[in-house]
Amino acid sequence: MAKRAVSTPEAAPPGGPYSQAVVAGDHVYLAGAVPTKPDGTPVRGTFEEQARQVFTNLQKTAEAAGASLTDAVRVGVYLRDFGDFAAMNSLFAEFFGAENAPVRTTIPVALDGFDIEVDAILYTGS
Repeated sequence: MAKRAVSTPEAAPPGGPYSQAVVAGDHVYLAGAVPTKPDGTPVRGTFEEQARQVFTNLQKTAEAAGASLTDAVRVGVYLRDFGDFAAMNSLFAEFFGAENAPVRTTIPVALDGFDIEVDAILYTGS
């Protein structure tokens, strides 16, 4: 089945201000949302500030692809520090409607100076 790439007007390749989305069939694949403001300025504040920007970026890209974060069937959350897990859960609940995603992978990795990165697969079928 044909795929089409979707992004917000401010989007850049993964690692840019917003993630990009690829729509394939009944699913939207969102990859690489990082804590960067729409003008490209990195968010270097607290973990909560970074996480809020990541989820905002992901939400904007999802909307551009005609999807909703609450339709997630898989969410990957990558954290630099497991100590931020509790704070992330609170924001996750705010944006996704529940603290626990169907699948969530949390691994401490080097994230180009950031503390969090998120990707997701969203179901958009009937």
